[in-house]
Amino acid sequence: MEEQEPPLHTAAAGAAELSNKPPLYEGGNEDYAPVKSFDALRSMFWIETVKLWQIAGSAVITIICMYGTNAVILLFAGHLGTIQLSAISISLAVISTFTDGLMLGMASALETLCGQAFGAGQVHMLGIYLQRSWIILFVTTLLVLPIYIFAAPILKLLGQEDDIANLAGNFTLQIVPQLFSLAINFPAQKFLQAQRKVKMLAWIAMLALVIHIGMLALFMYVFNWGTLGAAVSFNITRWGIAIAQVVYIMGWCKEGWTGFSWMALNEIWAFVRLSLASAAMLCLEIWYMMSILILTGRLPNAVIALGSLSICMNINGWEAMLFVGIYIAISVRVSNELGSGRPRATKYSIYVTVFQSLLIGILFMTIILITKDDIAMIFTSDKELQQAVSKLAYLLGITMVLNSVQLVISGVAIGGGWQTMGAYINFSCYYIFGLPFGYLLCHVANWGVMGFWVGMICGTVLQTLLLLIILYKTNWNKEVEQASTRVRKWGGQGIKTENGTESIED
Repeated sequence: MEEQEPPLHTAAAGAAELSNKPPLYEGGNEDYAPVKSFDALRSMFWIETVKLWQIAGSAVITIICMYGTNAVILLFAGHLGTIQLSAISISLAVISTFTDGLMLGMASALETLCGQAFGAGQVHMLGIYLQRSWIILFVTTLLVLPIYIFAAPILKLLGQEDDIANLAGNFTLQIVPQLFSLAINFPAQKFLQAQRKVKMLAWIAMLALVIHIGMLALFMYVFNWGTLGAAVSFNITRWGIAIAQVVYIMGWCKEGWTGFSWMALNEIWAFVRLSLASAAMLCLEIWYMMSILILTGRLPNAVIALGSLSICMNINGWEAMLFVGIYIAISVRVSNELGSGRPRATKYSIYVTVFQSLLIGILFMTIILITKDDIAMIFTSDKELQQAVSKLAYLLGITMVLNSVQLVISGVAIGGGWQTMGAYINFSCYYIFGLPFGYLLCHVANWGVMGFWVGMICGTVLQTLLLLIILYKTNWNKEVEQASTRVRKWGGQGIKTENGTESIED
């Protein structure tokens, strides 16, 4: 059945409908009028572009700086020796990626709840959600701590050489303190992003990166602490970010933060279930990318295969940071608009974001294809490795385009509260179809590392198509109703409906 247009409930919205121009709302209750002319389309497109990049711009800076704290450690470690570089790289790429993905996924429940509560005007509940997430993530930290403690035998089990695995295990133990900072850091990020307070996050991340670089130089080269210096700097930086965020929340977010409350213990198990669904959806994506590196390491002539793939994944990782920022922005936009009861604004924000993100992805793909024979020179002078990267450049370009759409749709799923459905889709497309298909292409069709990557791409294409079909069939009026129900359930009190009457309390 075709989706019915929602009633327009303000005089401004009614006037806008007559003139086919969307209302220029700034946090009011009015929704867009239907876009039926080019002028209305242009006006809506500009409004949504501004709203998107007001969030995405700061989010991209934050993500790149956070990603940079890991990257600069590898730059400094490369001057210590090959074994030190490999050990720290494995520790950060395998152990930290695994645990960070889990912790970030658990915290992503706040993107749905805080975003929709903020849109509905239930700002006082954001601090309660934040405290619940802190409790859950602290317990999660204790559960994943054995992975850090037994990192060396785990890496040996995955096929790493003993000297690299042992040093990586020591470094992983040394960075245990930063693991606990994530229980504070990630929920605080989501709390602030849901309220669009992203500029402060960017300033904190930039300052932390600059201080981190200075501490790395001091501890590793002046004090000659080696890998221990890298660990100490990493711990201080991560905790510094967490503490700065908490100070800002408690000092300058008076509406969202009303102090510690025993209400944080209410509905804790339901909150755990939503957090687990969020973690499953996000982790299945992060681990999917990580698995191809592990599988490639077991191929014949693994040095060239793994080296070329690592270079491509490094390039892809930096590009993906831009789309992660857009992912955060569209998640905030969708959750805020659903919570505010604006189905058309939700739908139009998705259309504009997907269109712009796709154009950016095509631009990156074009740049990669034009420079495919030279791009590897940034990372290596080995001619064989450069040729191997050149052969993979086509797959890298396709992956960049897929990033542009897939990450945006995943952000929509988080903002809309579709985590459980997203987890099922990711598991089916990635692990039931993508990885087995890649294994067949690699070992049966003898495509080598290209086989693994083509299989991964096919899994991502299938996941993206399924989510696009779901988006196309979504009734956003019903999603608004579900968001309203979710806010009432978690907030424990009524909210105003469209006709201004008070709904019944849960």
